[in-house]
Order: sequence, then C-alpha cells, then structure tokens
Amino acid sequence: MLAHAQRVCNRPVAILDRLSPGMNLVLSRMPRIAHRMSCLVVLCTLVAGCASTRPRTAYDPIEPVNRAVFKFNDTADRYVMRPVARLYEAVLPQFVRTGVRNFFNNLDDVVVVANDLLQLKFTNASRDSVRFVANTVFGGLGLVDVASMRGLTKRREDFGQTLGYWGVGNGPFLMLPFLGPSTLRDAGGIIADARIDPQWQIDDVPLRNSVTVTRIIDLRASLLPADKVLEQQPDRYSFLRDAYLQRRRNLIYDGDPPKELLDDDLEDPGEGSADSPEPASDKSEPPAQNAAAADPKPDPAGQPVEKPGTPPAAVAAPPAK
Repeated sequence: MLAHAQRVCNRPVAILDRLSPGMNLVLSRMPRIAHRMSCLVVLCTLVAGCASTRPRTAYDPIEPVNRAVFKFNDTADRYVMRPVARLYEAVLPQFVRTGVRNFFNNLDDVVVVANDLLQLKFTNASRDSVRFVANTVFGGLGLVDVASMRGLTKRREDFGQTLGYWGVGNGPFLMLPFLGPSTLRDAGGIIADARIDPQWQIDDVPLRNSVTVTRIIDLRASLLPADKVLEQQPDRYSFLRDAYLQRRRNLIYDGDPPKELLDDDLEDPGEGSADSPEPASDKSEPPAQNAAAADPKPDPAGQPVEKPGTPPAAVAAPPAK
C-alpha cells in the first residue's frame, strides 16, 4: 500500500522535473510578468470605475470560456487530483497530515506579514511575525502550531487582498487552468506573492518540485469535505464563482464588509432599497391607533378592547373553538 502510494505521488514530481527548465524560465522572468500584470490590474480598475461600484451580479464577461476551463479542471480533478488526495488522506495518519498543513501554513505567514505591512496593518504584522517566529523556533519549523495554542490563530492575507484593500476592483472573474476560480486582480496577486513565498526561493529543483506537489496534494485533501456540497448544486460553476467572490470580499474586509455590500447581495429590487429602510407597516400603525382611540367600543365577542397606544401583540387572542 505504501509503495503504491509512493509511486502515485512520485508521478507528479517526475512531471515537474521535466518541466523544471520552463518553470525556471518563468521564475526568472517573474518581475517582467508581474509588471505587465500590474498594468492589466490598473487597466481593469479604470474600467471597473466606470461602472457601478456595487454590482448586483458577478462580473463574468467571458463566462463561456470560464465554463470550458471549469469543465477541464473538473475532469482533471476527478481523475487525478481527487484520487491522489483521497489516497494521501487514507495512507497518512492524521497527526502527519496536520504537521504537513501546519508547515505550509507557517511558510504562508511570510506572505501574510508582507501584505500586512503593505496594508499598513502594523498590529497584525507584529502579531503574525510573532506567530511565525514562535512556530519556526518552538514548533519545529512550523510542524506544531504552538502559536495557535497561545491564541495567535492563523490569518489570511495576500497581494490580491492588498490591492482590494486599497480600492482596486475585482475586474472580470477568471477560471484559471488547474488553479481554479480567481479574478484579474487576484491573478496578479498570485504572481506577486510568488516572489516572496519561501517555497519558490528553494534553489534545488527536485526539492522545490517535491514541496510544490506535497503542498498541492495537502491543499486538495483539505477541500475534500466540500466536495459533497459542490456536487449537490444544480449549477456548480455559478455556485463556486459566487462562493469565491463572497469569500474574497470577506477576507478583504477582515470578515466585516460594509453594510451596503451586504444590502446589494440581499436586497430584492421589488421590496424597496437601502435608502428607505422604514417598512410600510410602520407608516400604517398610527392610523390604526387613532381609529382605536376614536371608537373604543367593546368587542361583541367579549374580548378585551385594545386601548389607545397598546401594541397589537398585547391584545389577547380569541379562544380556540
């Protein structure tokens, strides 16, 4: 069983070894690519600024292309990634998988601290720095999450969130091959974060490829519980897109998005708008109370009479027959 698992996990590593010259070329040109991507993000921001700042629907102008990419990703996941992730979860015990996940979360804290500083969140930056140092020194390079035991829980920050924090719009929704849902802004953030991610600073190519494959498999294994929810959706693409955009919005605003954004998601155009919060029932209450005060006649059925100013809920209900 272990030998079979090793052979399955070594196949992606061998593939990455063959692709390593091309990967190195991409990484060597990363600054130029990041510069071009930043120009695209700025252009997307200018275009998004011409539209409403509070869109009611997801901006998905290339939905047919995105759906085709989604179908490709789903096929690759169904026949490659999901079986490997299930085998990874079945072979390795829980404490080993937890250690692997903690290790990669610790590496990610480097990216988190950098983006904390870019967002001028100095309190969070110092907190996440302490978390990284504590887990690295006292947690065996992050294998044990000692910081969370002391209340310093894991936070998520990336360059896409940083751009959103400073007002850069999502831009069009994108379904990236192998990477999944994203936006034009977040796609540029992926490239920028790769420049400071310790994983991509490893010079030994086979080791870097092994770390990359392990990280991908561990990430896919962590998403296995969500498969049942996704399979139950009538339109899995729309569900995944909307869930991604909602999660990114919550991350940008640290779990507390402005009320007007929530109003746009929940408001029914036929039920009024956020600019007129008073319901129609509030306006009809004073006439009802005035009518009760003008004609306080006893009820023929012998029920208590509503006094002027008494809320309707205070009147006893008629006995059940």
